[in-house]
Amino acid sequence: MIQVMDTTLSATGAEGQPLLCNGAASGASSGVGGTSGLHHSWPEHHASCDEYRNRRDKNGDLLACDTVISIGATASTVERGGEPRLLQEKWKTLVAFTFLSANLILNLTCLAYVHERIPDRAKYPPLPDVFFDLFPPLDWALDVSESIIIFCIWSTLGLLLIHRYRWIVLQRVFFIMGLLYFMRSITMFVTQVPVASTTYYCSPKANSTNPLLIMKRVAQLLSGFGLSINGQHTFCGDYIYSGHTVILTLSYLVVREYSPQRCKYLHLVYLVLSTVGILMVLLSRGHYTVDVVIGYYVTSRVFWIYHTLANNMALKVASQNNYLSRSWWFSLFTYFEKNVGGVVPRQYEWPLPWPRRWLPRTRIS
Repeated sequence: MIQVMDTTLSATGAEGQPLLCNGAASGASSGVGGTSGLHHSWPEHHASCDEYRNRRDKNGDLLACDTVISIGATASTVERGGEPRLLQEKWKTLVAFTFLSANLILNLTCLAYVHERIPDRAKYPPLPDVFFDLFPPLDWALDVSESIIIFCIWSTLGLLLIHRYRWIVLQRVFFIMGLLYFMRSITMFVTQVPVASTTYYCSPKANSTNPLLIMKRVAQLLSGFGLSINGQHTFCGDYIYSGHTVILTLSYLVVREYSPQRCKYLHLVYLVLSTVGILMVLLSRGHYTVDVVIGYYVTSRVFWIYHTLANNMALKVASQNNYLSRSWWFSLFTYFEKNVGGVVPRQYEWPLPWPRRWLPRTRIS
């Protein structure tokens, strides 16, 4: 039996007495928060706590039941309602947004550069693709896909803004998107494949990669938010892996994770929208099938690994047996999640100060 030393708070804020592994507390009374019903259980033949702790067997070793484990439970990790206290640090959300913005610009910079390196359409036809063999091309399908993307982005953002812990959730989404854009910049930069579509308009090559030209292209892409539907995305080469798939997959995962579990129809709607959007990208020849497969795999794995780490306090500490802590972004993860003391509950509240006094706090899970 192991004796556990734990510090609890009474209803008046005073510290309680140490808890024992057998459910007893020395000097604990019903006034101690979380220790009601506990009784004094020290053996009568021991004169003091020190004497009881220092009991030894005939070989002089401490008895196993006397091993003391100190567990520091502080008031900063638990709220009165028993929920974990989740510290929302707005400035960290700003840091995460800056991280996302920097990697988005890096992604567009790589696209502006690799546009000069794509194989000549006249010499290199699209690569063989099973999906292309089975389905004919539909040029209008790309507009459908990007319309779905726009809807998913704004609706997901609206959901996150009414979340009770919106700053934590936004911080996570910004950071994950930044990671995905950074890794996409690398894969896009190192390998260029022939243009998948024979009808998509690509701007003529300038046969130059001077910084001023690259900056001008990046500004043009930013003005259109990196989408083709507004006519600003006229550069080719951003194939491995699919950015459309990243956004659509991440939208579904975020809605599935942070919306109420009972909203199954909402989850189904986003699943269908994401699937249709990805199929439209393939039908328009906006990406090869391998781009979509890699995009889904990378997005889902980064999202699930991040939330596995975030939802398990023991995994937030790097150790020899914690292989997830060997991810190259783990140090950044610990920076953002340092003061998040548990699983983020699915709870919502009106984000504006008005008319909040007429709206009771909503807690849906």
